[in-house]
Amino acid sequence: MLAIANVFFFVFHTALILFNVFGWIPATTRRWNLITLLLTLFSWTVLGIWKGAGYCLCTDWHWQIRRAMGIKENADSYIVLLVQKISGWTPPTSLANTVAMWVFIVSFLASVTLNVIDWFRERGKGKGRKTK
Repeated sequence: MLAIANVFFFVFHTALILFNVFGWIPATTRRWNLITLLLTLFSWTVLGIWKGAGYCLCTDWHWQIRRAMGIKENADSYIVLLVQKISGWTPPTSLANTVAMWVFIVSFLASVTLNVIDWFRERGKGKGRKTK
């Protein structure tokens, strides 16, 4: 069961990261993208008050599963682990965290901007219509 949970978290967490990075591009997913970005920001900052800055709930759960499987982590972050698994290279944690932060900031700003533009467009469609 733990092996299945380990694979699930690799798939789910990686998909969530990719959705956070690119989910603002299609208009149909922008609202959900903004929600997942806000939840990520909440985890990194608010939960981070108690667990440490940059705390990720998904990473914590995944690490718990991997520890229960007897796997000792040699990666300090999920991004480092992904890079290790994909390329065999272990980037410095500070580099991985810095890149993750800047990619998040760009994605967040793009999502907020496009969601606001979409909201104004939708709001503007209702103007000029007469209701009975």
